[in-house]
Amino acid sequence: MTFVNVGTLGAAPGKRDELVALLTERNESLTGAGCQAYEVGVDDDQPDTVFVVELWDSAEAHRASLALPQVQDAIARARPLLDGTFGGHRFTVVGSPLRD
Repeated sequence: MTFVNVGTLGAAPGKRDELVALLTERNESLTGAGCQAYEVGVDDDQPDTVFVVELWDSAEAHRASLALPQVQDAIARARPLLDGTFGGHRFTVVGSPLRD
């Protein structure tokens, strides 16, 4: 079953675009770790918020990806760009009208 992590990251004032640039850097290790999609978005009505939608093969694959050196590096580089505000939801997909 596909695992989904949908979240928001609060960017420090004026750091949203820098955070987006970091989150959208090419990272082939995610695919190998079971990441099916990793989409980053913004809403100009919320200028200090970054939205992230992740689809994974499983919750375990997502959890294991956090230990990858490339992911650890990205997390360390992102910390100074964050204001500490996080939100979101995690769930297991149970079906879709788009596929069997």
